Amino acid sequence: MEEKIKAKIMDEKKMKRTFSRMAMEILEKNRDLDNLVLIGIQSKGVHVAKRIQKLIKEMEDVDLPLGVLDITLFRDDLHMKEQHPMVRKTEMKFSLEDKDIVLIDDVVFTGRTIRAAMDSIFELGRPASVQLAVFIDRGHRELPISPDFRGKYLPTSRRERVNVMLSEIEGEDQVLIMEPTRF
Repeated sequence: MEEKIKAKIMDEKKMKRTFSRMAMEILEKNRDLDNLVLIGIQSKGVHVAKRIQKLIKEMEDVDLPLGVLDITLFRDDLHMKEQHPMVRKTEMKFSLEDKDIVLIDDVVFTGRTIRAAMDSIFELGRPASVQLAVFIDRGHRELPISPDFRGKYLPTSRRERVNVMLSEIEGEDQVLIMEPTRF
């Protein structure tokens, strides 16, 4: 489906401020950094998590463990997708047992990705707590899931799409609202 840019919501400067605020909020809520781990959901959630990890290192001189989570096989729409879904790696170089986890993604929409991520996490261990951090919350929840930390609440229509562009992937930082073009 062809799309066009409807609006540019954030530029590099706004994104940098938002990442800093999110890192600070995570630190304020989690005083016991020895028990805290970050987990980024493949693929853009991993890059968001790495940025937050780097900012926390700069602010507190603490290297928080960072895990990478692929939720492909836990998705509830797997049967509707292609026959051979692209499975990426899940990488946890630490135990999840009794850890305080901050699960991180770029955008939360219906909540189904987050539900799949939590199912995946609990297959790997039993954490003490799971908190959710998302860069953009666009509403339209189908499940009772709400972020503990959000960069920006951005109400959108269901037909629109939010594109969080990151320099690590697309070569520049910006947040766009995309909409289908009509033919």
